[in-house]
Amino acid sequence: MSLEFWFMFPMALLIATVAMASGVEGATFFAPVFILGLGLPAEVAIGTGLITEVFGFASGLFAYVRKRLIDYRLGLALMIVTVPAALVGTWLGGRVDADVLTSILAVGLFAVALSFLRSPDPSDRERMDADIAEMWDDPKTCLTSATGQQICYTVCNRTEGRTIAGVGALFMGMISTGLGEMNGYYLLQRCRVPSSVAVATSVFVVAVTALAASAGHVVKFAQGDPATLNTVFNLTIFTVPGVLIGGQIGSVLAHRISQKLLETGLGVLFILIGLLMLADVAM
Repeated sequence: MSLEFWFMFPMALLIATVAMASGVEGATFFAPVFILGLGLPAEVAIGTGLITEVFGFASGLFAYVRKRLIDYRLGLALMIVTVPAALVGTWLGGRVDADVLTSILAVGLFAVALSFLRSPDPSDRERMDADIAEMWDDPKTCLTSATGQQICYTVCNRTEGRTIAGVGALFMGMISTGLGEMNGYYLLQRCRVPSSVAVATSVFVVAVTALAASAGHVVKFAQGDPATLNTVFNLTIFTVPGVLIGGQIGSVLAHRISQKLLETGLGVLFILIGLLMLADVAM
């Protein structure tokens, strides 16, 4: 055990807070930090980011479980595809050149940034939720939240949803990001699931899928150089406590800060980080 990476505790706390408040995977932040800030190889950075993300999303997931907003049937239907796809992505990531993997991650950050910059305003989301409530005369699914609110809707295009989520999970296993954004596209824009249920269910799917992908990375680390596994351990002993606390803070802040301002800021930030990563590869 080493105290070399002690500074990752406050950084992890901040990252997890922002990630849970915005709904983006924590590894999307951690992987670039590990590559650019600590100089770790891309595969090690991505794997360590996913391991850390599991604990952060588990913390936030607990908050959504208490709110009773998760559609477990829908989540399990998506995970039938996302879990094996993430494992395939993990396997592919170990067979891609480090510079190529870093470049793919940078392009992935541009895609995430675009999704944030094009996201609807909160007023638009409220109007979408109102339209959903009036859309279905005979909704197939109804949830009752912890506050007593009844939310009814019909899940459509399940095959399309599994395909979209599967692509996101493949990239999650390979570059640590993609599933949350693809879930958001399917659940909110394609299927018109109410936003509160869509976010909670996406967190559920991402948390379980990230667990499978991170397990694949742990197996690879255990079979490789012991120094790599030691580095991963020395990092996670500080990042895991940080994300456990940050996940709870983020789930509270999600309803108290301007989502549009947060998403616009993250969009610009991810573009800058993506450019830095491409410049790092070119040097």
